[in-house]
Order: sequence, then structure tokens, then C-alpha cells
Amino acid sequence: MHKDKILGGLYGQAFGDAFGMPAYFHPDQTAAAFGWIDDFLPGPPDHVVHAGLPAGRITDDSEQAFSLAQAYLKHGGVTLEATIEAIISWYDRVGGDDSPYVGPSTRRGVQALKRGISPYETGRMGDTNGAAMRVSVVGLLYPNDPMGAIEAAYTSCIPTHNTSVAISGASAIAAAVAVAIRDDATLDAIIAAGMLGAELGQKKVPAWLGPSVTRRIEMAVNIARKGGDVKARLRELYDVVGTSLSIVETVGAAFGVLVLAGGDVKQTGIYATNLSGDADTVAAIACAIAGAYQGIGAFDNHIIQTLENDPVFAAYGVRQIADGIEKMAGSRS
Repeated sequence: MHKDKILGGLYGQAFGDAFGMPAYFHPDQTAAAFGWIDDFLPGPPDHVVHAGLPAGRITDDSEQAFSLAQAYLKHGGVTLEATIEAIISWYDRVGGDDSPYVGPSTRRGVQALKRGISPYETGRMGDTNGAAMRVSVVGLLYPNDPMGAIEAAYTSCIPTHNTSVAISGASAIAAAVAVAIRDDATLDAIIAAGMLGAELGQKKVPAWLGPSVTRRIEMAVNIARKGGDVKARLRELYDVVGTSLSIVETVGAAFGVLVLAGGDVKQTGIYATNLSGDADTVAAIACAIAGAYQGIGAFDNHIIQTLENDPVFAAYGVRQIADGIEKMAGSRS
């Protein structure tokens, strides 16, 4: 496994996150304000969540992912203890009780953990997309081992997203990344791994309400591949698959924009951003897969420099994380 693919996955996560950050919740709003977003932009002053953020700023999607990676490297693997440590430390660092960035499932889970409730109970209602937005690093730790990635993804869900639908969504992304990082990866193989992860992940715990992640991925891929006007297909993804906080919608939409872009990391980010909704999360997930698929060589210098000039990104030492992932993943193979 080559370092460039690990870096691609990590930088893809951050690129999609920062690129999608300024988009509004509805594509008509995004189009009215910006036309077509094709570069990093600051958060608009009237944005409900990202008002005032500078262009190129990563958000909770990447911060949680990188926090998990650091904890897993420190603890020598994907463990429940490391997951709890990473999420609570990130939550405290951003002032989670008062932060607009913290998702509902994560906030509920962390507050319950702090009350001393068992981590196997704290995530019992967590069904939003936080489990999928941070899980790409798990896939990077299990290169060419989607089954191992699915098991580890489950562990990463337990404290905040211990529901069948959330585990299904997270497992889909972890398995897709684990396959994307192969040198001979194809988009078809990545999609198949995602659907396998979704199927196996949803069986880990008793059923929780929600539609099938597998079917939503299938639906999104079919829309992406049907041909015709790209903007019309994006709008169909928004209207039919969805881009809300629902993990089923987020994961489905991420595969949709990935396929629409043919796996190209920058185009994936552009499509996910203009798709709107929870765009930074859809883009972070989709671009993490595309980045692992293409490698860091697919990123133009402007993207890399913009990310590395963001002090929040810089504070995580992402290249050091990549070194650690390469070493840990290599020792497993």
C-alpha cells in the first residue's frame, strides 16, 4: 500500500469538508447566492451553522475523523476506549455543549458518557450521519480488508451511534475506503464494498427505524449513471435520495456524487457542494473515498496549500497521521 493513497484519503476528507462548508441547505439557495461553487469560499454571514468561517476551514467532520485516527494510533488499534477518548476530547476542545457544529447523536452520546452511563447504552438512539462522517480513517487502517473495516466501523459507532441504521452507513463507508485504497481499485468494486458493508453493518444490533442504506446507495448510483444533464441529476439526488442529517441519505448521496464525478476527487467535491443540504458531510465522505481511490497526486497544489494554511487542519498533523496509519496498516498485512 502506498502512502499517497493514505494521504489522498485524509486530504480528501478535509477537502470535501472545507469545500462543502459554505453551501446552503437547499440547492436553490446555494445557486442564488453563489451561482456554481467551484472554489473554496467562506461561510456566508447568514449560514445557520457555518456563518463567519473562513474559506478553507475544516469542520467537525474532519476534526472527529482526525481525532479518531490519533487515538487509534496511540492505543494501537480501533478500540472502544480509544473511540470514547477521541470523541470526548474533541467535544471538550470545541466547547461541545454550546457549539452549533456538534450533531444531535454525538451530543446526546457524549453527555450520557459524562454522566457515567455505559457506552453500550449511550448510542442507542444515534441514527444521524456523525458515524459515517468520521469513519474514513477506519477504512484506511484496514486496506484491502473490508471485513476488518466493517468490524472496526462498528466499534467506532458504539458510544454515539449504536443503531442498526448508523452502523450500516458507517460500515458502508469504511468498507468502500478499504477497497478504494487498493492499487487496482475500480468504482464498481468500491460501490460493491459499500453495499456489502451496509448489509453486514445493519445486522450488528437489533433493527432501528429507517430505510435501507444498501437500497439508497443503489438508488443514488442509478441516478448518477442514467445520463443527461448533470445539474438535473444532482437535483434528483437532492429530491429523491436526500442530503439531510439522516445517515441513510448522506451515505446514499455520497456514493451518488462519487459516481457522477467518475471518482475524480475535485469534481466529487464540486458536485457534493452544489448538491447542498449537509454538503460538507456528504463531500467529506465522498471525497475521502475518491481521495483514497486516486491518491494525493490527484490534488492540485491550490487544494493542498489551502488546507495546510488552515490552522485547524494544521494542528492535527495530518502527514504524521498518515505515517502512523501506514505503519499500523502495514504491520497488520
